[in-house]
Amino acid sequence: MIKVLEKAGCTVSYNTKQTCCGQAAFNAGYWEEAKEVCQKFISDFKGTAPIIVPSASCGGFVKNYYQQLYDNSSLHHEVQELKQRVVEFSYFLCKDIGVTRFGATLNGKATYHDSCAALRECGIKEEPRKLLKQVEGLELLEMNETETCCGFGGTFAVKFESISMAMGEQKVEHALATGADYLISTDLSCLMHLQGYIQHKNYKLKTMHLADVLAAGW
Repeated sequence: MIKVLEKAGCTVSYNTKQTCCGQAAFNAGYWEEAKEVCQKFISDFKGTAPIIVPSASCGGFVKNYYQQLYDNSSLHHEVQELKQRVVEFSYFLCKDIGVTRFGATLNGKATYHDSCAALRECGIKEEPRKLLKQVEGLELLEMNETETCCGFGGTFAVKFESISMAMGEQKVEHALATGADYLISTDLSCLMHLQGYIQHKNYKLKTMHLADVLAAGW
């Protein structure tokens, strides 16, 4: 992601001591424990620069749920300011700086998976597709039910394993039906879940994050 942002003309500062955004603990109901992690995130990303995230899941959590943890607290205004600076990677490229072509090359067919977080938390739909259509040698194909959840859902995959796996199976089968070589998304959590099923079945389908596709071939 940093490689792509720098090619787009951005000066990127990466904090090597950054950690989790706190979503895992929050979603599991451990709000007080989540606060400790979230406060580190707030401290790590002080300033005025945009905070570009390669995961719509993390970005959506910070933008939409930090305020629930810190409403009317001493960090209320800081959190309100912070969430305005958090931007998902593909949205930033397409909408904020208007750069969509990077000279990327990836030969083959691909299908794109809309993560729940990208769609519902960040309102992202066309941005990743716009970027992928600029990749030389890549044919983008739409799978059936592309907006249907892949079944990961964080701890959902642990608590309801059989349901999660069935949803993952359906997603992979839809991707395979397109004849795609690559299954691409903006969320590594979805890709991790789907890759596990793909490996279990020994399918040749390869999962890739959007940033890796945009950085390919140069």
